[in-house]
Amino acid sequence: MLEKRFKLNANNTSVKTEIIAGLTTFMTMAYIIALNPNLLTGYGAGGQELWNGVFLATCISSAVAMFVMAFLANKPFCLAPGMGLNSFMAIVIGNLVAMTGMGYVESFQAMLCIILIEGLVFLVLSLLNVREKIVDAIPLGIRLGISPAIGLMLLNIGFGSNIYIADSNFNQFFMMKDFFGALTAGYAKQTMTDAYPTMVLSVVTLFVGLFVIVTLASKGVKASVIIGMLVASIVYWIGDAAVLGNNPFASLATASFVPAFGDMASTTLFKFNFAGLAQMGWFTAITLVITFCVIDMFDTIGTLVGTASRAGMVDREGNMPNMKEALLSDSVGTIIGSCTGTSTVTTFIESASGVEAGGRTGLTALTCGIAFLACIFLAPIAAIIPAAATSAALVYVGVLMMTGLKKVNFDDLSVCVPVTIMLIAMPVSGSIGHGIGLAMISYTFIKVFTGKPKEVSALTYIISLLFLVKFFLAV
Repeated sequence: MLEKRFKLNANNTSVKTEIIAGLTTFMTMAYIIALNPNLLTGYGAGGQELWNGVFLATCISSAVAMFVMAFLANKPFCLAPGMGLNSFMAIVIGNLVAMTGMGYVESFQAMLCIILIEGLVFLVLSLLNVREKIVDAIPLGIRLGISPAIGLMLLNIGFGSNIYIADSNFNQFFMMKDFFGALTAGYAKQTMTDAYPTMVLSVVTLFVGLFVIVTLASKGVKASVIIGMLVASIVYWIGDAAVLGNNPFASLATASFVPAFGDMASTTLFKFNFAGLAQMGWFTAITLVITFCVIDMFDTIGTLVGTASRAGMVDREGNMPNMKEALLSDSVGTIIGSCTGTSTVTTFIESASGVEAGGRTGLTALTCGIAFLACIFLAPIAAIIPAAATSAALVYVGVLMMTGLKKVNFDDLSVCVPVTIMLIAMPVSGSIGHGIGLAMISYTFIKVFTGKPKEVSALTYIISLLFLVKFFLAV
């Protein structure tokens, strides 16, 4: 049955490999289950009921999107409310509270209208193949550079932003910037002394996990990533207990495993505040819809193209089969997310970890989706996976994706310059879409001013112009 549905033999994979790949991806992106409601509710500003609603919406919308990816596109890519987009939504909610006088929950529900409209727009564009045509409009050289650029972004997340400690005032102490920087500068040792033991443990955990993954992968063990993450988790738990004197499982003792569906029904489920949408002004509303659409569209396209390229799922022209169906997945996920109560659902770059574990079909996405649904009841267990363990997987996958640079023609300046800009822009901006946008703009300018304007397609000109407007208006 699974063979017939997912064509496992044709994709040179097996049920065991796909399940391991799905669980690997789940472990690397499970952080979103708790982080998304934290961000969207202002770390408690919206109240516990809203937090519970967003938490359930995160699990449900992610699972639905992954089921669509599994059965419609048969691809191993996994989806959830996108980082960056949820932070942006949280900022807008805060501004609405200040500008309109609406309460936090009312402002949140007004933003759900924006997410609904965005999802519907994406659904129409996907059905009309417009989004596929946008993918085709990205020059091949830039498409080939997306995978290594995402690799750098994963390295930046793994080393830089994924491992940090926050104090009671939300001051954050980051591994790469503060810990490694302090080894030479010395400034952080004076102000964050208490954070050092935990950060040292995190650093050790990351590198232990990374070396285990590399060792097993070199021996051809397909489950190397998930085994490395488990070993890293065990190292962290032992260190946390033996060295720091903490109980890494203490949160399980007081955790609730009963889903708060009542809170969801009262705060987020089909709670569209169209009156609040009118209060924010139609110009603002339209601007927000366009902003969400542009960011999400190129984040998703970049992730799909980059990860598919690494997995060998693209043809010589860099095109991926079933791209339309894959793009429909995030459209449906976003609509479901707006109806249940969360921000835009998009394809996660952490999907690359499952691909590296051998995932090649929709069974990987299905497995991850089931795991997200299970978290409705088992979220406290997913929450004890340390960030350092997931960072080990992200760093490993990031390194592997960097090998895609060998496919880029660096002798051609019209390719070399845009790709180099994209390599820097993605990790610095934290946005795949912004990186692609800067690459598209630079590619177009280079072609025009070197006397080759006819080599740029009309749609490429339009996309470059839209990004110029977006960056100029800073929306």
